[in-house]
Amino acid sequence: PYSEQVVCALRFFYREVLKTDWEVRHIPYQKTGRRLPEILSPEEVAALFKATGNLKHRTLLMTMYSGGLRASEVTRLRVSDIDRQRSVIRIEQGKGRKDRYVMLSSYLRAVLQEYEHAVHPTTVLFPSRAGGGPLSPRSLHRIFQRARRGARITKHVYPYSLRHAAATHLLESGTNLRVIQLLLGHRSLRTTQLYTQVAATQLQGTPSPLDRLPDLPSLPPNTR
Repeated sequence: PYSEQVVCALRFFYREVLKTDWEVRHIPYQKTGRRLPEILSPEEVAALFKATGNLKHRTLLMTMYSGGLRASEVTRLRVSDIDRQRSVIRIEQGKGRKDRYVMLSSYLRAVLQEYEHAVHPTTVLFPSRAGGGPLSPRSLHRIFQRARRGARITKHVYPYSLRHAAATHLLESGTNLRVIQLLLGHRSLRTTQLYTQVAATQLQGTPSPLDRLPDLPSLPPNTR
């Protein structure tokens, strides 16, 4: 098996450089295992925000979680993307070059109002210190990891984990999977179905076969 980068390079070489009719689709991609993400609980997400003392950084992380945004989407947000009249946030040219809207929570609206009154952003909602352009992915990573350490969270999580958490918590609260797909901007529902494998409600609502066995050994009273 080849790495995905090598396969893509070979396909481009044969199709675009050599102009051959050879079936490049027969070049196999490397088969990789699929790992489920570690999911932050609602309590851990709240602790993450409380551990973020910087108003700008806290508002940034809250916005990412509230709308289930990708890192690139939250850092590129503009002040004009916040539509308070319709209570939505406009995500322009997200992954796949598609526009979409996500909900603007009433709590986040108040936080954004406090943030804008204190920071006065003009174009980019969360500008970097240097030049006022969007924050870099590295800066966002540092902000998140500082908050994670402050909240004493030991799970293997990163900024994208806020998007995972948002989708999982929506599913656990009963939100339709199709609605979650639209909010996240997934092209395929199969991508969104990943969260059915990590949602606690899906797991806790399924009784274990162990609990159905008859005549199990009695447990000591202090363990029940």
